[in-house]
Order: sequence, then C-alpha cells, then structure tokens
Amino acid sequence: MTDHSGEDHATPAISSDENKSMLVGLSDQVNKITATLKDWKLSLLFVSIFGMTGIGKTTLAKQIFEHPLITNRFDRRAWIDLGPNYRPENIMHDIVAQLDPDFDKMPGYLSMHLFKLLSSKRCLVVLDGVWDTKVFDYLLRLSGDKIKNGSAVLVTTTLEQVAVFPHSYKVHQMGLLNEEDSWSLLRHKVFDEMPCPPELVKPGKKIAENCEGLPLTIVTVADLLSKLEKSPDCWKKIADEEENSVFMDAYDKMSEVLFPNYDYLPHHLKEPFLYLGVFPMKKSIPHSKIVNLWISEGFLEQNPLSTPENVAAECLKDLISRSVVMVPQQSTSNKVKTCRLHSVFWHMCIKEARKNKFFHVVKRYADIVAEDVENQTRFCIHNNMLFGIEDLNNLIASTSNVSSLLCTGPYHQYPVPICLDHSKLLRILDALTVHFYLFPIDVLKLVELRYLSLSYNQNLPSSISKLLNLECLIVSRPLSIISVEKPLCLPIEIWDMKKLKHVQFMGSNQLPNPSEGSYLPNLLTLSDMSARSCTKSVLESIPNLKKLGIQIELSPEAATNQEPSSCFDHISHLEKLESLKCVVVNPSFNTTRIAVCPPPPLSVFPSGLKKLSLSGLGYPWEEMSKIALLPNLEVLKLRSCAFRGPKWDVEDNRFLRLEFILIEDSDLVHWTAGNRSFPYLDCLSIKHCYKLQVVPRQFSFDLGKIQVVDCTPLVVNWAKKLTKIDVRVHSSWDDKTLKK
Repeated sequence: MTDHSGEDHATPAISSDENKSMLVGLSDQVNKITATLKDWKLSLLFVSIFGMTGIGKTTLAKQIFEHPLITNRFDRRAWIDLGPNYRPENIMHDIVAQLDPDFDKMPGYLSMHLFKLLSSKRCLVVLDGVWDTKVFDYLLRLSGDKIKNGSAVLVTTTLEQVAVFPHSYKVHQMGLLNEEDSWSLLRHKVFDEMPCPPELVKPGKKIAENCEGLPLTIVTVADLLSKLEKSPDCWKKIADEEENSVFMDAYDKMSEVLFPNYDYLPHHLKEPFLYLGVFPMKKSIPHSKIVNLWISEGFLEQNPLSTPENVAAECLKDLISRSVVMVPQQSTSNKVKTCRLHSVFWHMCIKEARKNKFFHVVKRYADIVAEDVENQTRFCIHNNMLFGIEDLNNLIASTSNVSSLLCTGPYHQYPVPICLDHSKLLRILDALTVHFYLFPIDVLKLVELRYLSLSYNQNLPSSISKLLNLECLIVSRPLSIISVEKPLCLPIEIWDMKKLKHVQFMGSNQLPNPSEGSYLPNLLTLSDMSARSCTKSVLESIPNLKKLGIQIELSPEAATNQEPSSCFDHISHLEKLESLKCVVVNPSFNTTRIAVCPPPPLSVFPSGLKKLSLSGLGYPWEEMSKIALLPNLEVLKLRSCAFRGPKWDVEDNRFLRLEFILIEDSDLVHWTAGNRSFPYLDCLSIKHCYKLQVVPRQFSFDLGKIQVVDCTPLVVNWAKKLTKIDVRVHSSWDDKTLKK
C-alpha cells in the first residue's frame, strides 16, 4: 500500500537483511517505546510517534510491531494504514477486521465488540499515518479507562495536534539523523555488507551530510548512487555541486511523496509556506524577518482580537507543528529564533511556486527567460551580480505588476544597478545584501512600499517620508566608520511616517526630537538607537514600543573626560516595553569610572519588561538590586562586564520570574543567592568567566540546562558532576564539546 507520509506501510515481518539499515539511529527509540508498551498495565495506552515525512516513523513503528517482546506480549495485533484521505468512521471496522476476522455482526455492534476484544485480549493497534483527530473521537467512546489489561494504540503522524491528543500517554518526537548515522545508512544502502572503498569515504560522507539527516533522502540518493559509476571523481562532483542531477532527481521523486503535506494544508497556510522558498536552500531565516515579510505581503487573515504580528507568529507555529518547517535555532525563552525548510521541501516549494507563478527565482542567466516571468509578481534574486546584466532589469521592467523584489543571495559589496522605474506597485524591496553608495532615489516613488531593507552608509534623505505606507525600515551599514561626535541621524521627517512598526539600523543612529504633537503610534521595534536619542520627548512619542535596542559609542578619552551617558532616565515612558538591550560598543575598563549612569530606581523601569540584555556598562554588582525585583523579567543577559566586581550576593526572593540567565566575559569570582531566589530558572549559561569559583548552591538541583564555555576548571568540574541536568561544556582550547 502506498504510504501517504513517504514510507512503506506494508506490515510483513522484517527480514534480517533489512534490520541493520532500518535500525540505523533507531535502536534506542525502539527499546524505549517497546519497554513502555511491554510494562503498561493500566487503562488503554496511547503512544504517538511524531515527525517529518520521511524521517522513519513507519520504519520505527514496524520495528516495534515485529519486536519479539511485543509479539510475545500481545495476544492480537492490528496495523491500519490511514493517510489524508482516510474516512475516520471506518476506523472501528478496520481494527475489528484484523483483530477478529470472523466477526460478521451488524455495524452497530462494532463498538461493543471492539471494547470486548481490547478488554479480554491484550491487543496492540498501530494507526499509521493519522491526519485527523476525528479518528480518536470513535476510539474514545470505548471507555478506555475500563480497559486495564495493557492493550495499547501506537500512532504515527506528522501533525503535532494529532500526536498530543488528550489521551496520549507518551509523545515521541523523532529527530533527523546525525552525520555518523547518515553515512552509516547511505553506506549500507549502496554497498550492503561490502566495505566502502577508502577513496569514496570522504565524498560519501559529504553526500550523506547533504541529505540533512532525512532517511528518505538518504535512501533515495543511495538508490541513485548505486546505479552510477563508483569513482572518486563522480562522487566528488555529486558531493560538491549544490544542484547535482542526483539530488535533483531524488528531490523530484520525493516531491510526489511530500506533496500531501502541502496539498492538505489549510488554505491560509499555503501561501506563507510557499513563501519560505524565496530564500536560498538551507538558509535559516530570522523569525522577525519572515513575520514582517508575511505581513507586508498581505498573506495573513485579519483577526480583530489579535495583532498581525501575533497572527503571523501563530501561522509559523502551525507550520512547524505540521512538520513542514524546521527550527534550527530557538531563543533563550524556547521560542522560534530562526526557521527554514529542509531541502526536499524547498525543492517542492520552488516547483509549486513556478507552476502557480507565485514567485520566480533568478540564480543564473538562464533563469532570465521572458515566458517564465509573464504575470509574475515576485522576483527572488539569488545572485546579485545579475543586476549588472541589462536583460534582468529589462525583464523586471516589462512586468508592471511586480509586488516584491527580494535579493537573498550573498552580500555584494560593489554597487549594482537596480531598475525600479516600472515597479510602481512594489510592496517589498529586500536589498540588504546589495550595497548602495548613493541612496536609490527611485525608491521614493514606490508609494505602496511596506518593507524596505538595504545597505547604505549615509544619512537617509528627508524625502524618505514620502513612503507613507512603509511599515518596516531596515538599514545596514557594514562598512561604516561611525564618528562618536556626529552619529548618523535620521531625518526629522521620519516622525511623519505614522505606519512605521519596525525600524532597525545596524550601527548607531540618532532619532531627532520630534516637533510638538508628532509621534509614531504604531512603532513596536527600534534597534540600535543612539543613547543620545533617549530623551523625554523621543520616548514619550513612541508610546507603544515593545522592543528597544540602545547603542552607546565611546571615544578613547571617554573614560576620563566624557560624562556618563544617561539612557535610562526616561525609560518609564515606555509603558509597553517588553525587551530592552543596551550595548556599549567599545567599552574601556582601565578606570573605575562607569560609562553609563547607574540604572534608575525600580519604579522607573517598565513593569512589563520580560527581557533585558546589557553589555559593557561596567556597573558594580550592587546596582543589580534595582533589576532583581522586576516582576516579569524572564530573560537576563549580561555581557562584556555589564557588571563588574568579584562578588555578587543575591538576596532572598529575587528574580522570581527569571527563566534564563547568561553571564559572559565577566570578572565575577564569588556568586551566591538566597534559597528562595531564582525559583523558575531553567537555563544557566556561563561563558568566558575565567575567575569564577562559586555559583549558587541551588543550581545543582533545580535547573533544566546548564551551558559552560571557557570557564575555570572548578566550574567545569562542578557542571560535569550534575547527573540530572542537561549539561553542555565547551572548551575552545581543545575545541571539543562534552555532552552528558
């Protein structure tokens, strides 16, 4: 039977020849789930296996289904293939048909008979490829709490909402294979029991690595490899070429298997999912960027009870829960920091987008073909050099309804011409990887623009205020040398851009004081703002700001001549502030003077502050008492001697909501805390603390995770002895990570 999730669902016993390859990376998981099923003696047990299509869910379930401990434990077993087109109302009939093939009573007796079967016989039912929780509506009628003989239901699914349905006792989420297991599986599939020739090991490992840990990709690529010449030159070419025909053929084959993941997405998720394909393959995308782009594109359904940002975040969360989007990096509060597509999904998105004229990717000159771009509204340029070719600009100019131009290739430091004369409907110009020596005046004609990002070293022109619909403004200055006396300034006309939500300058910028009555009511994010802009009039005029980044540039003589910067005095005006970051870019600690005035009293800080990141401020640890009582603080990051001194004593009942703390590049020696402090702390990260000798005693018992990087042997040894905590120790001296 065809597997709708990309794996073979057939249920015959697994031959011994297949066991080795099928158990690669699975043996521990088989043993854990088998032990759970074998030892269960209470009410009807539900166990779910959850993960991406092709990750090995069915293979794992088969291994469990045919395991000797399972065949001996259960009197009767049933394996039901479902898939996206399965009719939930058939579930009881299909289970009974396998558990008791002789049963031929009327359908009305199915529920009663299945209950008797599960109660009188110890039964294992595998539901492979569940796409709809309605299946469980029928099973939950069985009064499973009255079935107490160890009967169990094992579920495989790509959907988190299916995996965590209310009666699930254990959810087992499968991960991708590591590089070692990927190579082991590829090698076995290509050479079976024969050894791999030594000259093929290096390119073979690279090929396995390029499969990104997905067993379905590895097996498909291995099948194609086994039919080709097994020579170093052939394998090296396959390993080194990003779009080698072997991988392209493999992706084409797998696209048929993966397509239901896209086809059965709810309508409101299809465009956001396809949009992830505009970024280069294997490219991680910051959460904030994809959220802002989705909003600017107008993909999202409006919700009067929520903000567009929250709607977009929920949309991304939903795609992740459906196992079609990966999360390579989480934030300190376990939220999504970056996301991306696995290469097999990326390839499918490109094909589907091309077919539907959703976007057009230009990677090489051959992609500049007129018939391919007719009626296209989005162009994704993966090679910025191509802007130097007149044909590309002519092609874009010939398509008058272009709404998005995204330059997502590698950063290009030399100027290239981008023709925008005919793109009057452009909503998005993402050109952060294109260096503009002069501001592109044509941009000012794009009155529909919602999202603008570019690399530019000078002050923005006052005419930027013509972009009245602009919501996101991102400017990078990668080559700038910023004068402390004359920081780059935003024009005062920026206060006329009432729709601005997110303003990010990568490098200190100064926001001018507004004229009387001017304010930005929708501004939510303001990054890398000069401390000189932290005036009362500025902060009063951005009342809804949620995220603020302050950057302080010090001159070499600042340590002796410059008055301490005062950037917190008026912070109380930001009543909705949730995240605050303050960085001294070039701190000097050759003096006891501090560069920034101490924090104000606790009452001045916004009470809703959840995340605080400080770097290079040089405060004495005694000033921490003003932060320790913030009622909603969850994340605290202290870098580059944000606080100085050998001793930090934390009083009782402090940091009552803190979940994560980072101390990096600190001269701290002795750190103690009252027993009732840090009650919710889950993660501690200590980096480059070369003097630290003592940490709070309760951290040995109460934490979930500890990270230690380049610290004293005393701290390293303390961390290694913790047996019930996820401890990661890294030393750059031997460049070796020790993971417990």
